[in-house]
Amino acid sequence: MSADDTELRALERYVDELIHCVARLREENRSLRESQAMLNTERARLIEKTEEARGRVEAMIARLKSMEQN
Repeated sequence: MSADDTELRALERYVDELIHCVARLREENRSLRESQAMLNTERARLIEKTEEARGRVEAMIARLKSMEQN
């Protein structure tokens, strides 16, 4: 086996490793984007629930103040 063959095989292994690495990173990126989308959805839901709770608490406070004045 010549030096050129050895270098070519080493280069082929390196390219194969890069291809594997790119595939793994693409999958990881897809997974992270999916997780981010789910977290954004959950965040929006929690913000909505917080606003609902805030509205209820403010309504209770208003009723209590109204009862105090009567």
